[in-house]
Amino acid sequence: MLLPEEKKIIVDSCCDMTPQLKKRFGIISIPLILRLGHKEFVDDDSLDLPTFMSEMKACTGKIGTATSTPSQYKETIANEPGSFVVTVSSQLSGSYSHANLGKALADENEETDSHVFDSKSASAGETLVAVKVRELIAKGISKDNLINMVNHFIDNMKTYLVLENYDNLMRSGRLNKITEKLIRILNIKLILGSDGNGNIALHAKVRGINQMIEKMVSYIASSGKKTEGENLVISHCNNSNLAAQLYDAIVKRFNFKEIFVIPTGGVSSLYADDKGIIMAF
Repeated sequence: MLLPEEKKIIVDSCCDMTPQLKKRFGIISIPLILRLGHKEFVDDDSLDLPTFMSEMKACTGKIGTATSTPSQYKETIANEPGSFVVTVSSQLSGSYSHANLGKALADENEETDSHVFDSKSASAGETLVAVKVRELIAKGISKDNLINMVNHFIDNMKTYLVLENYDNLMRSGRLNKITEKLIRILNIKLILGSDGNGNIALHAKVRGINQMIEKMVSYIASSGKKTEGENLVISHCNNSNLAAQLYDAIVKRFNFKEIFVIPTGGVSSLYADDKGIIMAF
């Protein structure tokens, strides 16, 4: 029987994690594929993110991502029995379905005792779910109870994002035409986020950084969720200053156990684009 600390958490690379956090939480990341026109990049630790971002800005063709193959999940799950898998929202990617298929293929040889979670989120939200799974594993929670508790956590989790540039979301079909017109005509910043089912929805229109920070903080206050003893994640794409401002505003009002401020990985950087910021709690 595996000890709690021996159980691994498998994520796709939309889960923003530094190498240090991967080691701390026992994370194995399966890379997604980033596409700029006809060029492909593997979203793993070897990705030169500044070079990728530069090429992304210069790309005039179609951009997007492709999920890992079921065989990649199969191999990783088979090598890590008793693991828990956390994927980006099934409404945004095929990662969840490929992970489940990979688990089924691995179980054909020997029962892996693994489980796959649909985070119904992305970026900071997926990271927050992985952190919650690790905390419950460390507490020795039984598998069935852990699954129920994490599913409840996912259903009540909040994820919000504010972007400096919405072109990539538009080009990839992640925003509808009405939202696109609002951005172009009114010259405003939009606070987007999960609709609770893993889709991207419009939550508010704001002008200026201060108003945006106030609104993001207000979402925490009005959520009804307890913050003491809980975690919050802020992911940012080359925007450490704004992440620090948001962090300071949150710390002044709430008593989270830990607030993680993390640079976005390849997938999150592609969709959030330069200066984008995501918050999940």
